[in-house]
Amino acid sequence: MKQKKEFLEHLGQTTEHPLLLEVESAEGIYIKDTNGRQYMDMIAGIAVSSLGHGHPRIKKALKKQIDKHLHVMVYGEFIQEPQLRLSKNLRKLLPKELDGLYIVNSGTEAIEAAIKLCRAFTGRKNIIAFEGAYHGSTNGSLSISSNDKRKKNFEPLLPNIDFISLNNLESLDLISNQTAGVFLETIQGDAGVQIPTYCFMKALRKKCSETGTLLILDEIQCGLGRTGANFAFEHFDIIPDILTLGKALGGGLPIGALVASQQMLGTFSNNPELGHITTFGGHPLNAASAAEFCAILDEEIDLKEVERLGQLLEKEISRHPAIIASRRKGMLFAFDMKDSQKVAKVVAHCLKNGLILFWFLSHPNSFRIAPPLNISENEILKARKIILEAIQESI
Repeated sequence: MKQKKEFLEHLGQTTEHPLLLEVESAEGIYIKDTNGRQYMDMIAGIAVSSLGHGHPRIKKALKKQIDKHLHVMVYGEFIQEPQLRLSKNLRKLLPKELDGLYIVNSGTEAIEAAIKLCRAFTGRKNIIAFEGAYHGSTNGSLSISSNDKRKKNFEPLLPNIDFISLNNLESLDLISNQTAGVFLETIQGDAGVQIPTYCFMKALRKKCSETGTLLILDEIQCGLGRTGANFAFEHFDIIPDILTLGKALGGGLPIGALVASQQMLGTFSNNPELGHITTFGGHPLNAASAAEFCAILDEEIDLKEVERLGQLLEKEISRHPAIIASRRKGMLFAFDMKDSQKVAKVVAHCLKNGLILFWFLSHPNSFRIAPPLNISENEILKARKIILEAIQESI
């Protein structure tokens, strides 16, 4: 009770209805509260804890780095082994064209840097984003996000931003030789797991190439194994010019990454010099954790199993008559219900019964699931049972 009072009275709040789970510890797919009760974490901190909580290899890497050093210099000046290891391990997962890494503090900072980079590199000002987009909450990332209700009180935002519709081939005509970059979440998360068609993504890539426009794919939520591939763009047989990463990359620690060709990233060093400055970007602890995360994803995570277990969970839940529609890629799920009240009931019932779900800010009639990628089949079946009971209870 004392912790809850302190939280509500002295910590800034994001909403008026937080879940208020008092966390004591977390391990694997479970979070334990201060009363000793365990909860299955089926959202992984909104697609952050993709290896579950407290992976032993992550903890070992962190302890090793703590004994060496913490922050020693702003990003880009000193050669630090954790940053080099992260670059090497991440590049093993990426196509060879994306051979440059700029490490920042978060996904939203990666988006901010990408906005600057696409304008500086092309010399153009116009940017195209997508209806339904969510790229973060800073001024720049909010400018290319589409929820007008969440933007209005912070205007004016960045100018020269146009929005087009996902899977609308005709809307691609708006991309021209005046367009610096097109920003798209490869799988739109906050919009309720909206998945582009293969045809649309190929046409988008082609149009950007024809007009000299940079294609920036935001995989802050959907990248790094979440969709059953190392990167969601692999499902569409395309390669972006710029890729933004965050969330899962840090293995539970805050980090973001801007990925492009090393030649393109050179823009920040000379056009102008110090084109993007980040004091704590590439922090040695966070970089060490991220480097180990990439190695674990490469060595331990069976992406075919991610897809198989994703199908296993979706199949039965989507059959329930209270579920109007479902969308899934790998282990990123959205389940639509009649209204937001029913979604709230499902989330509340699950929490009461030891399982954590969440909703989408811009798609409130759906609940989201994004469990750790290394969840077991038995855990999937146990979670499915609790979720189905919660859906039935909401009717």
